[in-house]
Amino acid sequence: MPFPINSVRACYPALTDGYAYLDGAAGTQTPRSVIDAISDAYRSGIGNVGGAFPASHRSDAIVAACRAAVADLVGGDPGGVILGPNMTTLTYRLARAIAGPGDEVVVSRLDHDANVRPWTQTGATVRWADVDPVTGELPVEQYADLIGERTRVVAVTSASNILGTRPDVPAIAELARRAGALMYVDGVHATAHGPVDMRALGADFYATSAYKWSGPHIGAVVADPALLETLRPDKLASSPDTVPQRFETGTAAFADLEGVTAAVDHLASMVPGVGSRRERLLGSMTAAEEHELELFAVLLTGLETMPHVTVYGKPARRTATAYFAVAGHTPRQVAEHLAGLRVNVWNGHNYAWELTAALGIRDSGGAVRAGLVHYNDRSDVDRLLEGVEALRSSG
Repeated sequence: MPFPINSVRACYPALTDGYAYLDGAAGTQTPRSVIDAISDAYRSGIGNVGGAFPASHRSDAIVAACRAAVADLVGGDPGGVILGPNMTTLTYRLARAIAGPGDEVVVSRLDHDANVRPWTQTGATVRWADVDPVTGELPVEQYADLIGERTRVVAVTSASNILGTRPDVPAIAELARRAGALMYVDGVHATAHGPVDMRALGADFYATSAYKWSGPHIGAVVADPALLETLRPDKLASSPDTVPQRFETGTAAFADLEGVTAAVDHLASMVPGVGSRRERLLGSMTAAEEHELELFAVLLTGLETMPHVTVYGKPARRTATAYFAVAGHTPRQVAEHLAGLRVNVWNGHNYAWELTAALGIRDSGGAVRAGLVHYNDRSDVDRLLEGVEALRSSG
């Protein structure tokens, strides 16, 4: 059946403002059910966890429900869901607990800087996986030479946040496993664009951010609880030493955690389905991915046929994300022009620090990024293409 785009869009109050929201790769809009869930949590009264009174019990339940929801989304174990303010903060925390001097870490130039810099700053020896700057692919073959007996962790993205490239993570994970290394997979960009199975990816750690898939600004890293038991992060002497709580510093944003659960439920309900929430998520996110890629084919073809546009990367497998430049205009000028037409796109390096350097455009302002998510429709694509086409004669 066709993806029910009209009913999905109706869930998002922000989409009524007349703008084409093609900035989803930097953060999505929020459905009414998530807004209501956060408001209801505050309205009901919440306290810190572990108390003897009802408001505290509500927070206990909110945290447990959030862990279960994130686990369902990525195919993990609720007991291994670490929650925090964002993926970057959690990755820094875990990197310090996992690797250090004497270890080797393998990072890639395809990745968002949040899955690069935390590892390069641990004191471990750093080995780099390079990107093909023409195709935007991350060749698997190089990992056979990069991963060795001293490799502690291999950090890699499951989708580039600017080119959309989906590297062969399972193949990289197999090489890591043979060497006894851990796989830390950045799923921040990928999670919004299709079904996720962290076990099939070979991820020992899978990182994600709810604000990229219709939730509030909450990050999560999911791992096997038994693996987390082997790690000893720095923590307050007085804070819990249990897993996953030992990795969570400070008091959680409990109302936002309620919003995370509502966001997962929203994703699971975009198309009619039966079965467990995990089963419904797989069906719904598969349909959403098909919808996005169908629209993206129109977007990509339109951009590639414009003589004044350069599109970066030609990966074989990708998310619905385009990164492009327009002759005669800086990326910021393009974004401002499109904003004037009520089309939202991003410009710059978008924290793909190493990748934009490999493309040779980091120091000149990067490029323009347009990303589709499940609530975008054909009119959004058409408006972008019309806006970019209008720049042909104005350079």
